[in-house]
Amino acid sequence: MALLHSCRLLAAPRLAAAASRASSWWSHVEMGPPDPIMGVTEAFKRDTNSKKMNLGVGAYRDDNGKPYVLSCVRKAEAMIASKKMDKEYLPIGGLADFTRAAAELSLGENSEAFKSGRYVTVQGISGTGSLRIGANFLQRFFKGSRDVYLPKPSWANHTSIFRDAGMQPQAYRYYDPKTCSLDFSGAMDDISKIPEKSIILLHACAHNPTGVDPRQEQWKELAATVKKRNLLVYFDMAYQGFASGDINRDAWAVRYFIEQGINIILSQSFAKNMGLYGERAGAFTVICSDVDEAKRVESQLKILIRPMYSNPPANGARIASLILNTPELRKEWLTEVKSMADRIISMRTQLVSNLKKEGSSRNWQHITDQIGMFCFTGLKPEQVERLTKEFSVYMTKDGRISVAGVTSGNVGYLAHAIHQVTK
Repeated sequence: MALLHSCRLLAAPRLAAAASRASSWWSHVEMGPPDPIMGVTEAFKRDTNSKKMNLGVGAYRDDNGKPYVLSCVRKAEAMIASKKMDKEYLPIGGLADFTRAAAELSLGENSEAFKSGRYVTVQGISGTGSLRIGANFLQRFFKGSRDVYLPKPSWANHTSIFRDAGMQPQAYRYYDPKTCSLDFSGAMDDISKIPEKSIILLHACAHNPTGVDPRQEQWKELAATVKKRNLLVYFDMAYQGFASGDINRDAWAVRYFIEQGINIILSQSFAKNMGLYGERAGAFTVICSDVDEAKRVESQLKILIRPMYSNPPANGARIASLILNTPELRKEWLTEVKSMADRIISMRTQLVSNLKKEGSSRNWQHITDQIGMFCFTGLKPEQVERLTKEFSVYMTKDGRISVAGVTSGNVGYLAHAIHQVTK
């Protein structure tokens, strides 16, 4: 009897575990693929090579390869702390001083749409959250096609955001891997065939992941075509000021389209240009036909936001608002954001120069022609694999590098490594 009792005791946990497995609600859930960027970072962390480089992460680093907090951000934080502000909820649409300043930054203080008030801007959870507000708004209220046409390639999250919001991501030609530059004729050919009353997404500046932007005369052709085709233009502007160092130059396309009578929608992020990555400060804007339409759109955006997350976070919006609305802080920010952009531009120039010193006979001009944080190097997957295995240089398989991860201390090593796998 004792033996039987003992067997029962031993069997009980196994039976319970089996019953748990049999009755699990989630036994059908499959293991999802790892995020390609995070996978690069994890592999980098495990590497013991003292010369290792992580060129996958999309965050600014200083010339010592360290995370960088802007001086104007530190000052804004000190000002907020001194006011001993409460932690109450923000309104559903966000901090009013922030949303107005974000709209002015993107549209321009002299914009007719801004001055007339025929726009609505709500605060979003950085660029991703702002894009999702827009995607959900389109799903509910856009009367045209469910199709959203994205450049090929585009930021990987664009596809997921629109698909998960019930829209249908499609593609138009954009990047030419043979020349590592814009396939403008291919893009124009595809865009001219997009069905009327469809949605097209455009990167306002510093296209992610290629770093390839249209020239101003090409933007003008694009604007004329989308206007003729009656397409709704959704601009994603994640890098204003961070691309060229000039906030007005980086917003040129957005402002030009509006001037041409194209009522765009727009997502903004303050992650890159203010270094507010973890603060999640962003904005979503709709340009409307008049003030009354703007009020109606705003009311529906609030209804959409309420069941998503109710209220956006306050701290990042307070920081960005202080910087944009305080003249001395704004002046300091413009200097700092230009210095970040200039450092990245300098790293591009130094990389090409060092490749020439290594004796590379290849044409690397696309590295300096491209703009912003990311660069499509033109490296093939097998060359990327060699870079990682032989030199501990980590990047995504498509050859995209974050130029922010390059410093004056490692640019020579990177050039040497690239030359070795491409010569």
